Amino acid sequence: MAGHSKWANIKHRKARQDAKRGAVFTKIIRELTVAAKEGGPIVEDNPRLRLAYDKALSANMAKDTINRAIQRGAGGQEGQNLEEVVYEGYAPGGVAVLIKTLTDNKNRTVSEIRHAFTKYGGNLGTSGSVAYMFEAKGKILVSADSSNDDFYELALEHGATDLVDLDEGKSEIVCDPKDLSNLKEKLTENDYAVDASEVVMEAETNINLDAEQSEKNIKLTDVLEDLDDVQEVFTNAELDQSVFS
Repeated sequence: MAGHSKWANIKHRKARQDAKRGAVFTKIIRELTVAAKEGGPIVEDNPRLRLAYDKALSANMAKDTINRAIQRGAGGQEGQNLEEVVYEGYAPGGVAVLIKTLTDNKNRTVSEIRHAFTKYGGNLGTSGSVAYMFEAKGKILVSADSSNDDFYELALEHGATDLVDLDEGKSEIVCDPKDLSNLKEKLTENDYAVDASEVVMEAETNINLDAEQSEKNIKLTDVLEDLDDVQEVFTNAELDQSVFS
């Protein structure tokens, strides 16, 4: 459930990913391959590839596997038939849904996505119907207190646009996606523990859901994320935290 300020949602998704590591690896390999094909194989010179590389490492993917995916993309052996397509729709409760895909068959992909929406009480929308609600943001979860002057100044110096205090001595750093990798690296170099980092499409306004609506939204999002062609799913749902307890 990417795209929310509530890190419980991210923990929920990562727990599911751990249980389905093979499918997660397939999606990351696709992203590595396409990123390398489009921007070249040098991680430091290709922001999209850097993000995919970091995601692969966070998922404990072997470096040999990562490098093979990059070289396949750079050599044009794979990825030439994959097309990026974004689908939009509404989940139960009027929640906006943004779905990023990499597909070699748009007819298959849209059919599978439409079926998921129909089965789980949502509606597939037209292009532009919800995308305007979302903005790309980099998010970093750090084991640090934002009241720490050194931490605060370091984050701001390297691109942070906002710091949010969370529970249990953790902070959320918000930044421009292009600054995410460098900011994460600087934090690590200064011995701050980075618990999670990702680029999300975040809505300016979220919809508060009760427990029942939250369960329905989680079910739809889970089904969408399980589709082979779907890379990421973002919503503006503010889930009831009782569903994570």
